[in-house]
Amino acid sequence: MPAVLRVVRREAGARGCSIWTDHPAGPRRAWAVGDDGLTVELAARALREQRRVATAPFIVPLRAGQRRSGLLVARLASAVTAAQRQFLVDVGSMLAPMLAQAERAERLEETVAAGTREIDEQRAFFERIVDTLPVGLYVIDRDFRVRAWNSKRETGLQGVARAEVLGHTIFDVLHRQPAGVLRHEFEQLFATGETQQFQTESNATGEPRIYRLTKIPMRAGGGEITHAITIGEDITDWKQAEARIAQAEKLAALGTLAAGVMHEINNPLATIAAASESLDLRVREGALGGDALVPELFAVLGLIAHEVNRCSTIVGGVLDFSRPKPAQRERVAVNEIVERTLFLLGHHARFKQLDVAVALQPDLPPVIGNDEQLIQVVMALLLNAMD
Repeated sequence: MPAVLRVVRREAGARGCSIWTDHPAGPRRAWAVGDDGLTVELAARALREQRRVATAPFIVPLRAGQRRSGLLVARLASAVTAAQRQFLVDVGSMLAPMLAQAERAERLEETVAAGTREIDEQRAFFERIVDTLPVGLYVIDRDFRVRAWNSKRETGLQGVARAEVLGHTIFDVLHRQPAGVLRHEFEQLFATGETQQFQTESNATGEPRIYRLTKIPMRAGGGEITHAITIGEDITDWKQAEARIAQAEKLAALGTLAAGVMHEINNPLATIAAASESLDLRVREGALGGDALVPELFAVLGLIAHEVNRCSTIVGGVLDFSRPKPAQRERVAVNEIVERTLFLLGHHARFKQLDVAVALQPDLPPVIGNDEQLIQVVMALLLNAMD
């Protein structure tokens, strides 16, 4: 526009030319070459009245269809001539659609800028949400390249700065994990679309920590899986609390067994006491003086040893059940779990009154689990069935 105004100024012999545009806040001088001599008040009146003003400065209203778009202003050295008037009107006719087009482009640019700002604000908002999460989170695409990496993943001994991982393959970033296993997990997720969740242990911090990893497929609008979201959560404290609760439940179960256990211990102890008393009496009567009583003495002593061993077995089983142990997962024989549970419940006063039919499959394969926790599960099932 400035180049056009310079030509108009020269051809019209004007001291200054300008183009004013109409805005809700009032008229605005958009382009100017020289001093047009027009005030804002006069420009506003000219826009309202939409007529040419022949006085200095000379004003030509610009219209695009039925819509007013602005003013062409020329400050002439003398009164406007017919030739100057016609020239300025013709220029105004040419400038009106150009100005309307420029206004549309400006409005479009403002709309795009506003939309871009909104998108940027939304993106920043969601980034703040992801960064505020108390869990580690990252996103990869189908080429296994990292596309998102929240701030939690940047902290700790295993933290890596976001700028160092974005665009790199996850195998280059998580180099401590076997690449083959990691690739298989993501390929399975992309192929099946099923969420994966598992637990893993790590000593990278110098102490054993337990993490729960969740891999979630992310779908595009058409339903195709385009990315995979991985969330890592340190559940060590939760697991420890869970172990404490399990220990409390074991002690509660132990309380229900205590009465029966004491009864079972008292019976062999009574036998031991009677046998000891008998042996003492025999000794006092001089029973050791003859060889004929030696077999009887050995029989009594054997009975004492058997009953003492029985007491030790009962107490040892209860103490072993009540003693806290680390929740390690290993190969466990199912039949052995059932037998150990039945042994413990064998000292339960009410359970002893029941007839329990045991039918165990001899060739059951071992399972992966924790024997103490499985005993608690079987015991809870049997006690609930008894109630």
